[in-house]
Amino acid sequence: MAMKEFTNASDVCWQDVELGAVVTSPGSASVRRTGDWRTERPILDKEKCIKCGLCWLHCPDAAILPLDDGYFEPDLFHCKGCGICASICPKKAITMLEEVEQ
Repeated sequence: MAMKEFTNASDVCWQDVELGAVVTSPGSASVRRTGDWRTERPILDKEKCIKCGLCWLHCPDAAILPLDDGYFEPDLFHCKGCGICASICPKKAITMLEEVEQ
C-alpha cells in the first residue's frame, strides 16, 4: 500500500497513519543515524532474556530489531537511549550503560 503525501497535518486522518505510527516514508529518520546523540545505550543480556518482545513492542523509535534466533537487538544507529526497553523488560535483561565517545 503506497503512502499518501500530505501537505498539512489537518489533511491526515487516523486511517492514513501507518500501523504502529512508524514513519517509513523517504526523508524520515529511518535513513539518518539518529542514534548519534544518545547518552546511554541499551545492552542485552541473553542469559536473562525470555524473548518476550516487549522491548520491541514498546520502542518509540522502532530501534529494536527481531533476530532469527528469537532475541531482539537494539539498532544503535537509530536508538535514542530513552531506556523504555530497559524499564519495560520483565527480566531486567536490558541495562542502560553510559555512552562513551571513541
